[in-house]
Order: sequence, then structure tokens, then C-alpha cells
Amino acid sequence: MVTLAVIFPPTQPPERIGAVAAAADAAGLAELWVWEDCFKESGIATATAMLAATSRVTVGIGLLPVPLRNVALTAMEIATLARLFPGRLTAGIGHGVQDWMGQVGAKAESPMTLLREYATALSALLHGETVTAHGRYVHLDGVALDWPPGVVPPLLVGGIRPRTVSLAGELADGVIIPGGVGPEEVRASVGHLHSQRDAGRGPAGIVVFISAPADSPARDIAATVSEYAAAGATCVAVNADEDDADIERFAGFLAREVSPLVG
Repeated sequence: MVTLAVIFPPTQPPERIGAVAAAADAAGLAELWVWEDCFKESGIATATAMLAATSRVTVGIGLLPVPLRNVALTAMEIATLARLFPGRLTAGIGHGVQDWMGQVGAKAESPMTLLREYATALSALLHGETVTAHGRYVHLDGVALDWPPGVVPPLLVGGIRPRTVSLAGELADGVIIPGGVGPEEVRASVGHLHSQRDAGRGPAGIVVFISAPADSPARDIAATVSEYAAAGATCVAVNADEDDADIERFAGFLAREVSPLVG
């Protein structure tokens, strides 16, 4: 069964976070998703506010751009959130938008090398390991978290290209596929993911972002969600594609009218 989620995009002002989160929680949606765009809103800060404003909904961050963040800091932030709100966080990391990374002086010459080193170190830190790494980009010397999470949140990698998706299958708990990707491309990505995944690691999360006009008929959104579910998505997160959309109303609409129609 696919999970239906709503997206709070960073085009929305931060002061709306509490109301949107409370509306999604009250409506019975299982998940809320945010992402970190330069130079709008922090994914960690947004997720923290959402988790504090809700009692049961899971919050996913999709995604944190790894060139922008030291891996030890990201581990500390994720671990803190996971301990405060155990079992209610999913964390996503990825390359980031390369033009933005260049604007802040953080663009990597080899994004794939950085992502591999970063995902390996971050996962180890979150699992309570002491990490020493002398890679091309990640440098840690006997680093361990004092407060590792008791419940380690799923760590997903964002991307659509085969090498990135294959890395997600090898090192992470799943993949986040960005908006604008059709079901057949998702199906191909799921194949790449599973081709690199060890049999004993359990099922992978396949999160797909889509956009829909806020006034779309429920049956149309449900049909689209079902197409992505058939392609392998385990969660479809929907973004109301107007910048000024009423996300509170849209969250309730997804829960009450769309979710019952998803097959």
C-alpha cells in the first residue's frame, strides 16, 4: 500500500509551518515532506517545527544538500531530532543544485565521490560508530556522536540518474525521486536501486515527489498516485503547485478525499 503525503515547499513562508503541520496531523495524513532550497528555508529547522507541532505524523526531509553541510553537523542535527521524536523522522541527502552550490563556494568537482563518502560516514555516525575517514571530501578523525539516536531514522538519497540511484540502493535505505519524473522513469530507477541492494537489508523506501493543482479533482490525483505506486513508489508526496496554495486545506483534501481512492 502506497503512503500519501503532502509537501510543504520552501516557497511557503516559515510562519505557516505550524498550521500546515497541525492540519496534516489532524486530517490523518501519515507523512509530511519538506526540502532545503538555497536561499529559502532550512530543512532541519522546518522539520523541527513540524515535529514539535504534531503528535504522530512522520516528517521527511528531502533533501539536505551534502556540499553545503559538514557531515558531522548533519549527523548531530539528525540524531537530536531522532531522539526528540523517535520513529517520526526520515532524512534525505543529495547532490544539491550545482549552481547554488557554486554560489556559496561549496561546489564539488566530483559530486558522486562526495555523496558516497558522505552517505557512508553519516550512516555510520547515526548507528553509533566511531568514524575515521580520510577521503577526497570527508575528513573525520575518531568522530562519534555522544547522543546517537535510539531509533535510527531511514536515510534516503535523492536522485534520478542511474549512478545516484544505484548508490542509494547500495548505501542508503531508499531513494527520493524528484518531481517531473514519469512512472516509467520511476520504474527504471526502482530497477537500478534493487540491482545494488543486498538481499538481507529489507525493503527500500521509494519516495516520489509530484505536483498537482490545488483544485484538481480527487480522482485525478488518486489515479496519478496509483500509477506511481504501480511503478514501485512506496510513498507519493504531493505538492500543490501554486506558490500561494492553501496547504492546510490541501492536506485535508488529500487525507479525506484522495487517500480513499488510491488503489
